[in-house]
Amino acid sequence: MELLINRNLVFAENRVIETERLILRPITLEDVEDIFEYAHDVETTRFVFPRHQSIEDTKISVANFFMASPLGKYAIEWKENRKMIGTIDLRIQEGDDTAELGYALNKKYWGKGIMSEAGKALLKLGFEKMDLVRIFAYHNIKNSKSGRVMDKLGMREEAVIPDAKREKGEIISIVLKGITKKAWLEGHPKTS
Repeated sequence: MELLINRNLVFAENRVIETERLILRPITLEDVEDIFEYAHDVETTRFVFPRHQSIEDTKISVANFFMASPLGKYAIEWKENRKMIGTIDLRIQEGDDTAELGYALNKKYWGKGIMSEAGKALLKLGFEKMDLVRIFAYHNIKNSKSGRVMDKLGMREEAVIPDAKREKGEIISIVLKGITKKAWLEGHPKTS
C-alpha cells in the first residue's frame, strides 16, 4: 500500500525552519517595510517581478500572494540582526510529485550564500518529508546569479526555452534547472 503524504500538513508542521544563520518563517504585514526595501529596488527586481512603486503595492502583494495561501511560503530572516531580508517558496505540483522553488533576496545580502542555505532547507523538506521526486526552478537567461544559486543547490540544466514569455514588455528566454530526489539523497544522506 502506498503511503500518502499530506504535504499541506508537512508545511503546517514546518512553519518555522532554522538553519545556521537563518530563520525561515511565515510572512506577515509586519514585513512590508523590509520587503519594500528590496521590492522597490530596480536591480533586485530586474529579473524577478514588477518593481513595487509604493508601500501599498507591497502590502497588496503580501496579502494576496503570501498571506492568502501561506503554506510553503517563507520570509528569510537573518539571525544576526533579526531583519527580514528575502522570501523563498516551494510550490507543489500535486499531479506529478514535483515542486517549483522561487526566491528573492535584498541585494545587500547577495554573495553571502544565504539563498543556497535557505534553498537547501526547503529541498531537504521537500525530498525527505514530502517524498517529492523532483524540485525545479527557472531563471531569465540573463540572470546568471540566480542560475549560480540553482547550481549550488545541485540543480542541473534541463532545458533552455527560447522566447519563453513576455516579461516587463520584453520577450525572454528561460533556463530550467532541476534536481531529483535520487540526486539529492546521493549528496545528502537522509537524516531524521
